[in-house]
Amino acid sequence: MVRRPLGNHHVGPDTLLVTSDATQTEQVTSETRNETAEMRELITRAQIVLWDFDGPICRLFAGHSAERVAEGLVEWLENRGLHGLLTEAERESLDPHVVLRAVDRRRPGSDLVAELEERLTEEELKAASSAMPTAWADPLIRTWSAVGSRLAITTNNSPRVVAKYLAGRGLTPCFAPHVYGRTQDLHLLKPHPHCLQRALSAMGCAPPAALMIGDTPSDFLAARAAGASFLGYARNERKGKLLREAGATAIVGSLEEVLKVVRARP
Repeated sequence: MVRRPLGNHHVGPDTLLVTSDATQTEQVTSETRNETAEMRELITRAQIVLWDFDGPICRLFAGHSAERVAEGLVEWLENRGLHGLLTEAERESLDPHVVLRAVDRRRPGSDLVAELEERLTEEELKAASSAMPTAWADPLIRTWSAVGSRLAITTNNSPRVVAKYLAGRGLTPCFAPHVYGRTQDLHLLKPHPHCLQRALSAMGCAPPAALMIGDTPSDFLAARAAGASFLGYARNERKGKLLREAGATAIVGSLEEVLKVVRARP
């Protein structure tokens, strides 16, 4: 709000504030238009769409805390006398994937890593039962599939978990058989482009004709490394800030924006 003394109608410093505000509004509007135009271009030229799972499609741990899962993995390791495998920061990360990656770096290819990965998969399977669908994701997936685009999932989660969730939502036909998730080769998790490259190879698609939808910097970096385009989904300001800092330029706060563009395609 610009405060003016009563009866003051002259052109003065407060007029400059109004002009500045107007200029800023024009800049924001211009940036929004540019992002919308970029989004439309990405969608128009995409032959296949590669989806990250946890984030753009659902919030996997909405009803089954990821923090508690991480704590459970740490406790499991400590009960086996393996406290020293993790740094203090890794133990306190409250991210199960951080714990899994850390153990894999120190015991690559071991039975310990395989057992820990299976324990995480079991927890993800429990989480899938209470996962919260991302707003507008289901209709967007069905619409995109209906207009002839081919869809795949490229994720760091277990493919068994993805299959369970998709079946529960009736979305399996939109993706099957193209679900590419975590394998025993944990060093190939995103930001490594391995799962994207598997999808591109299986679907016979050149990287420039593919669009990935993701919500983390690792998704963006994997898409860039694979040569695919990237559309960021940020459900809050923090997510958007992280994506922009990583280098993403096309970001939406709601998948409804994407759905409108897909429905409007000729």
